[in-house]
Amino acid sequence: MTLLPETKETYKDRLLSMLASDAYRFGDFSLASGRKSNHYVNCKPVSLSGVGLELISHLFLGHIEEEALAVAGLTLGADPLVSAVALKASQIDRQLDGLIVRKEAKGHGTGSWLEGPIPPLGSLVTVLEDVVTTGGSSLKAVKKIREAGFLVNRVVTIVDRQEGAELAMKNAGLELVSLFLLKEVAVRADSLLK
Repeated sequence: MTLLPETKETYKDRLLSMLASDAYRFGDFSLASGRKSNHYVNCKPVSLSGVGLELISHLFLGHIEEEALAVAGLTLGADPLVSAVALKASQIDRQLDGLIVRKEAKGHGTGSWLEGPIPPLGSLVTVLEDVVTTGGSSLKAVKKIREAGFLVNRVVTIVDRQEGAELAMKNAGLELVSLFLLKEVAVRADSLLK
């Protein structure tokens, strides 16, 4: 049995089913943004599984700008995504390094916000995210990357909860690319219960 299906659509369909069964829950939840929701998406059971991460990195790589020299994201949700996309790029001989944005500056040594091979100043970096709601975590990462002297034009996420992130990104001069909208994951989860 092969690890991955053979067509891009099948990759996406398989990832959607994994998210619906392993990452999505319906109930009464408090989100990181402070909002209440009936829908909860925790992508880590998928993004930390071998097959899930292989599917995500394959699909993400198709949305990274050709000129980008690095992918980056805020720790912890983006850590496996950044690592997997950098690895997947190396497997096709594409130079694309990974950067992790700390939630706080390093308390010793250089006091850096960024970890990883630092590209030349002015380089284009694509930000990766697992789930966006209002876009706050992504925007924090973008701010730190831009303050360090790099360009960011795009954020790529697995799931957009459709609660304001797209507008927040647009207002910050960013394009938001989402593999899935929350409603797609919820519909697939409902169909799996039938």
